[in-house]
Amino acid sequence: MSQGATTQKPALIAYPKQAAFGRVLPKNKIYEHSGANTRLKELFVEQVEQIVWQYKLAPETINLPARLGVPEIQVFSIQLKTPELHADVLRCIDGAIPFPIVFELTFDGRTQVVAAYKRPNEADASRWVLSDYFASDWLPMDSERTVMPVALHLGGLYEQLLHRLIPLLARPRETLAELVARVEQAQAKQRELDKTTARLAKEKQFNRKVAINAELRKLRTELNGLK
Repeated sequence: MSQGATTQKPALIAYPKQAAFGRVLPKNKIYEHSGANTRLKELFVEQVEQIVWQYKLAPETINLPARLGVPEIQVFSIQLKTPELHADVLRCIDGAIPFPIVFELTFDGRTQVVAAYKRPNEADASRWVLSDYFASDWLPMDSERTVMPVALHLGGLYEQLLHRLIPLLARPRETLAELVARVEQAQAKQRELDKTTARLAKEKQFNRKVAINAELRKLRTELNGLK
């Protein structure tokens, strides 16, 4: 999960009252629709107190037209038993609900907004493709919520909600899919950089250190290019 995004704008949104749904979602319903295995069910039991389907952002509730891939946006609040939530739990819920979802996790008086970029599979529109999860910082639960972004349709609203969580700024004319791909490349490059740094720390031979340092410089340049 890409935690602690340097969000340009507040991620906690004051969703309109007419979009309030407020229904508790039983865990067994999610298991049924996602084919959760024993390990996943154990994660739900250990980490999740309650799941509430908080808001339904749809043409009939907020008067914005649907877009291909974004017929509605759901907002789920998940009350946690532990400070950490395994991303597989979120993937399981996303797999059970055929709409884009924004999650608000709450634990110990604090809230974190989390979402993946979720879009229909080009080869099979009944299946969904998920990016990694992006997350805001943890914020006090009573933080002031910001007004919902202005958008012309649900697709535009979804993009704006995600941009608040994604740790890199979009480049001019860069699509959301391109931005997400660039973030994922940057994260892979960062992992490579971390591994190479660890290798350098263990290396004793001078000539090998010189070679690893050159590798590190190249990786840093590539990472900065992605950022």
